[in-house]
Amino acid sequence: MEEEEEKRKVEMISAAEIRDKYLRDEMMPHIFCTGCGIGNVLDYTLWAMEKEGLDMDKTVFLSGIGCSSRLPGYIDVDSLHTTHGRALAFATGVKITNPELNVIVFTGDGDCMGIGGNHFIHACRRNIDMTVIAVNNYIYGMTGGQVAPTTPEGDYATTAPHGNIEPPFNMSEMAVSSGATYVARWGVKRPTQPINSIQEALQNKGMSFIEMMSPCTTAYSRQNRMGAIEEFWDWYDDKTILAEEYERIEQYGTEEEKEELEERIKIGVLHQEEKESLSERLQALIEEVHV
Repeated sequence: MEEEEEKRKVEMISAAEIRDKYLRDEMMPHIFCTGCGIGNVLDYTLWAMEKEGLDMDKTVFLSGIGCSSRLPGYIDVDSLHTTHGRALAFATGVKITNPELNVIVFTGDGDCMGIGGNHFIHACRRNIDMTVIAVNNYIYGMTGGQVAPTTPEGDYATTAPHGNIEPPFNMSEMAVSSGATYVARWGVKRPTQPINSIQEALQNKGMSFIEMMSPCTTAYSRQNRMGAIEEFWDWYDDKTILAEEYERIEQYGTEEEKEELEERIKIGVLHQEEKESLSERLQALIEEVHV
């Protein structure tokens, strides 16, 4: 295994070759705003796919509606751009119909946790073998900057001019509690950890959920006066802490350090377990019925 991994590292191609291999030139220029992190999410996903050596003829991308849901259109691969919040329902159908396919879903915090919330919890509950990459920018960015299910309390939006009074969902915690077998959360500023994590998610036989915290410089940043783009990206560094460090402080830290944790967001691999996937259960049932 170590020899195979070293061989993969040697064979890794350049960024220009990644672009030429995976992206559709006719879709350029892209629609994303300056300073948006969604392009980073796409970049990290492509690098993870390349490291994993996915067969693109056996890979399908799906998405719903929103900024991040435009991503499959840029990739030269079979894809479904579905209705708002329904990407996971379509993805379930694809995986059940052909269990041999690699199913990858791009979604956003509004698409996944708003209108798509019901599909999300049941996809996790069923432990469907797919990889869901959810871009969380705390707001409905494409449709005008309204409050999203993840908008922090007190933050401003077009539908919350005096501050949001609703408690937000924690996407990753909901994925864990609903039954997903691989759950991780990352920022978009540094590539290595997210790339490795997406590769692990692709290897996982079950529901993999990766939350990518991405700056929205047009809607969220402006309404909440987050400063220049560089300052906003640095804000994510100040707000996050690796899960291992978080747990160390929880157990051994001073009272002052523990109080500071209330303002920090855990990043890293948050949950990982082995559990029979829906595809495996269906295959066992088919074999039993036909005996």
